[in-house]
Amino acid sequence: MLQTEFRADLHCHSSCSDGSDDPQVLLRLAKQAGLKGLSITDHDTFDAYTPELFSDAGELDIRLITGIEISSEQDDVSVHILGYNFDLHSEGLKQFLILMQQRRNERNRAILKKLAEKKMPIEEAELLEFAAQLRSKRTIGRPHIAQMMIHKGYVKTIREAFDRFLREGGLCYTPGIKYSPREVIDEIHKANGKAVLAHPHFFRKGSFLRKLFDQPFDGIECYYAKLAKELEHPWIKIAKERNWIATGGSDYHGSLKPHISLGCSWVNEHTFELLRK
Repeated sequence: MLQTEFRADLHCHSSCSDGSDDPQVLLRLAKQAGLKGLSITDHDTFDAYTPELFSDAGELDIRLITGIEISSEQDDVSVHILGYNFDLHSEGLKQFLILMQQRRNERNRAILKKLAEKKMPIEEAELLEFAAQLRSKRTIGRPHIAQMMIHKGYVKTIREAFDRFLREGGLCYTPGIKYSPREVIDEIHKANGKAVLAHPHFFRKGSFLRKLFDQPFDGIECYYAKLAKELEHPWIKIAKERNWIATGGSDYHGSLKPHISLGCSWVNEHTFELLRK
């Protein structure tokens, strides 16, 4: 059902990283869902933001804000940081992401080596070809390895692949990017963007979060996917106390997370415009 109020989904993924839908498809889905604002936040790449995307968004009367989700790590725990309204022409950010992609490829190779040791061989060339068939344009990671494991009959579902082998603590898990949250935040700021802590409810409360909150974030993701309303309140309170922007989005991945629909979590026009300032 179409909505008359302004709603913007600020967290979704396209086939430029680990989503199943092309960026233009996301625009059409956003229109069908009654959204009037959108940010495509692919992992460690902003390849979705082509002139054609902005042109199509204009025709569909959907406001776009540049977005990205960048990996970092604190105390051996993965921390994802959303960047918004950054300069697409920032050479510094481009070079930073190229280096991150090189490190991601090294991580993929380490995971494939562990899978081979478990009698589940996948060649890197196979993975690249398989990802290309899925129309993944650049960022290849664990979701693609999981799908390849299904394709080769090693597991039956993506959940099984992650629960047994690929999740943190899994049999074939390999730690990811080693950049600190501060390094990632600084790169987003240097590109004139705003840095937002993604899905904070994933973390245990305590000293880890207190240390993380000392970083110069501009916002925190309070509204997330199908998170229960009562679980949003603590993060909204923190956003108010720290004068951070309270953002939100679905974390839509298409067929990779079929239970999550685009626009199931959203922000209003005021929040959208705060990020665009």
